[in-house]
Amino acid sequence: MENEKLELKQTNYAVDNGVATITLSRPERLNAFTPRMMDELLGLFEQVDRDDSVRAVVVTGEGRAFCAGADLSTGGSTFDSEAHGETGGLDAHRDGGGRVTLAIHRCRKPVIAAINGPAVGVGITMTLPMDIRVAAEDAKIGFVFARRGIVPEACSSWFLPRIVGIAKASEWAVTGRVFRAGDEADSGLFNYVLPTDQVLAKATEIAREIADNTSAVSVALARALMWHGLGQASPQEAHLIDSKCIWWAGRGADCREGVEAFLAKRPAEFRMSAWSDLPDFYPWWEEPEV
Repeated sequence: MENEKLELKQTNYAVDNGVATITLSRPERLNAFTPRMMDELLGLFEQVDRDDSVRAVVVTGEGRAFCAGADLSTGGSTFDSEAHGETGGLDAHRDGGGRVTLAIHRCRKPVIAAINGPAVGVGITMTLPMDIRVAAEDAKIGFVFARRGIVPEACSSWFLPRIVGIAKASEWAVTGRVFRAGDEADSGLFNYVLPTDQVLAKATEIAREIADNTSAVSVALARALMWHGLGQASPQEAHLIDSKCIWWAGRGADCREGVEAFLAKRPAEFRMSAWSDLPDFYPWWEEPEV
């Protein structure tokens, strides 16, 4: 889906000097997640990925919430896909939150969550593939699936244990407990826990640091090395792909510029594209067909 073909009704999008801000925009419903919001997010991350003027992305919520989870206004049938007209059955179904998290995971730009308020269900699981999470200290967080009769979604069974460890991830998943970010500031889920009025500014500050100082290609490769390194069996595997990447990058224009700028004590002007200038061995991992 091309984003320009879909009018944005449940999200807002703006770019300021290399930093894109995506705002979930259903404040009257605490930015609850809908199929329409899913489609808009998929389109926006496709656009972000291809736009060389975007160097980092901040995702936040309008009003007092980040995202209160799935919109439950259709009642008990909310999660019954067939009741909402989906055909194809068990093997054909693809979780909407998972489609969004995979789009974020595939993105070549770093993504920063500015969790300005409640983030529950898909409202928190959609942030797990983001690289950095900045949360309001009083934001209510909950992996509440067991309390709704469903299961963790949006690939969170893969992401969450890798971020906070299996013990903490299991505790949150099986209790469905809602907690305040400030009470779990040391869990590893959040990079920063701050007063609400500082959250978006901090997230934007980090995005600005990336946009102003780094090579887009270096960042895209670093992001891929980190995430896909989580599935490697040994450091030897990491060494082999690290070696390919540094051999390739060391011959590139951004590397020459970065070194020369450092020696000349001036800001670097990186010009390589994270969309069109990545090495021909990227991606080096195999994605399963879905």
